[in-house]
Amino acid sequence: MTLKSAGLGLLSVAVVTAMLATISQRAGAQQVKPLDPSAPLATTPVGAGAGLPPAPAPPPVNDPMLAPPAGPTREIQSWADAVALTRSRSTDLATALAEVTRAEAQTRTSLAAVLPTINGSISFPHQFITKQTQVLGSPGDAPRTVTTPQSDYFNGGVTLQQSVINVQSWHTIKTSKENEKAARLSADDTSRQITLGTATAVVAVVAAERVAELNRIGLRTALERRELTSRKQVLGVGTGLDVVRADQDVSSARAAIVTGDESLRKSREALGLALGLPEQVGVARSISVDAVAQEAERTCPRLENLAQRPDLAAAQKKVEVAERNVTNVELNFLPTISAQSQFSTTTADLGNTAQRSSWNVMGVLSIPIWDGGARYGALRNARALRDESKFSLESQRRNATIEVTQARRSITVAESALDVAKQTQQLAARVDQLTQTAYRAGQGTSLELVVAASALRQAEISLALREFDVVSARLQALFALAHCPASP
Repeated sequence: MTLKSAGLGLLSVAVVTAMLATISQRAGAQQVKPLDPSAPLATTPVGAGAGLPPAPAPPPVNDPMLAPPAGPTREIQSWADAVALTRSRSTDLATALAEVTRAEAQTRTSLAAVLPTINGSISFPHQFITKQTQVLGSPGDAPRTVTTPQSDYFNGGVTLQQSVINVQSWHTIKTSKENEKAARLSADDTSRQITLGTATAVVAVVAAERVAELNRIGLRTALERRELTSRKQVLGVGTGLDVVRADQDVSSARAAIVTGDESLRKSREALGLALGLPEQVGVARSISVDAVAQEAERTCPRLENLAQRPDLAAAQKKVEVAERNVTNVELNFLPTISAQSQFSTTTADLGNTAQRSSWNVMGVLSIPIWDGGARYGALRNARALRDESKFSLESQRRNATIEVTQARRSITVAESALDVAKQTQQLAARVDQLTQTAYRAGQGTSLELVVAASALRQAEISLALREFDVVSARLQALFALAHCPASP
């Protein structure tokens, strides 16, 4: 090392030492005041004046973990896209709609019991063991040879049957139609639940992306403090303990990024599953969570009272169906009247005087007398199912009442928590500013600096989460008393 370079180095150290001494003298003259809890909170952003001397520009830092997280496989561009994907790919909604189709098929089956039935039959017997027999014909005719038993001929017949009086069948048709209504209401409730799940998943993705962004801001701040601490150690005004504490703060910020990115990936995967896609799905930055809540309210309008909610309406309809099923079994004890007509013909040789074709019409009265007790067992089963449906309705009504009450209260709770989080973040920002100023003036410790920085990061993340909690609470309150049609 030359004498000139050594002199420059000593001069640099002397200049920096003089600057630090000047700052210490100013801080000692001003005597940093403690924070007054009753004083109004600072509204300036972190790093702004707020009555404090301006902080020096942070040193440049670079780290691979500061890069934004990997993007999702695909993104939704609007709430309408999310709803369209959900309704077209949801297996739960498809299953509910299939139940509606099944109920419609049962109605058609019930209708068949009161409509006419036509059955036809054709037979062609062939005998392997036969014998020839001489049969005398009419006087003057030659004897005929007949094969007995007869073989190789056709028998044909058509039977028409129409129910005339069958009270049970007509009652069953009405019961099946009521069951259709219950299935449609259940499908609407499924639509409500999957739409709520989609909206919640969208908000969760936006919140996770915001937390991931704040985690990287926290890491950048920690790296900047680490760089400043390292420079102070080089200048001889810092210790190795200060550097280790700064490294510890950086390590904590890195850990937050790792867990935050994994939470973001899981949130995107949950949104993908809600949309019926087995992949990560993100949310375009053009989508606002407030807009999601407004669009969701237009998609699923509010109901006037709790009894109109699809799940409760479906449960009430199931009680009515169960009541009708009891009546249906009781009607099974009544007789039925039906009309029947049958036409039959054959190509067999029945002799010269026998008629080969016949056609008859008859009325049939069926009186159930004793079936071994099957109807009594079916009646007891129907009554038990009716009682179960009533208990299920009462349980759902109680749960829904509490759900609506809690959903409405959650908005107030979330807004109160948001106010507290805002105050906490402002206080943490002010404490962080004061701690940095004191540390630069040589009046604070590195431990206070690290603790203040960590508290500020946690407060900012908590504030972001509380903001999204308010939106989630509003969505819960909306869908707790909303109607989302299963079909547009």
